[in-house]
Amino acid sequence: MNEQGHDMRRIVLRIGGCALLAFMLVACGGPPKWVQEGSGVMNADDSKSIYGVGAVVGVKNEPLAWETAENRARAELAKTFRTYTAYLMQDYAASTSAGNFTKSTEEQNVERAVKTFSAVTLNGVRPIDRYKDDESSTYYVLTKLSFAEMKEALQQAQELDEEVRDFVRKNAEKAFKKLEQEEAKRPGGL
Repeated sequence: MNEQGHDMRRIVLRIGGCALLAFMLVACGGPPKWVQEGSGVMNADDSKSIYGVGAVVGVKNEPLAWETAENRARAELAKTFRTYTAYLMQDYAASTSAGNFTKSTEEQNVERAVKTFSAVTLNGVRPIDRYKDDESSTYYVLTKLSFAEMKEALQQAQELDEEVRDFVRKNAEKAFKKLEQEEAKRPGGL
């Protein structure tokens, strides 16, 4: 093999090696593990902390997208602390027959309305990581609150309990009236 052929072979090997390295880097990419895991206690290394993951998609204003994702991550942490759920389920079943009772018509309708409300002040929550999925334009933020800070926040949140209960009591009737209004709009009601 002559020197020119040897140089050509080195160039091809270098280009091939670079292409393989680039492919491997892309294949190893992707979202961080916490994007897939979601909120909660995430790993054994830091079991004395709780995490919240927030995401937003479709927001073109990048600073606003990051802020929204961070606020949603904080809301995920708040849900872990105290969540009040109002639950209404209506179940309707009927069987109609006429004449000789050999034929009947069966009807069944089940509806469920669930409203979740969470109110808690969290001190010490801080964003610790960010990730943007360029393919879907989704912004993700990971927030963290240590259990020591969480314990302190719970002591402060106890003061809010009575306020939250009053709010739920006052607004529960409004929520049911709104549900009744929505039902009335449907043909035949419930």
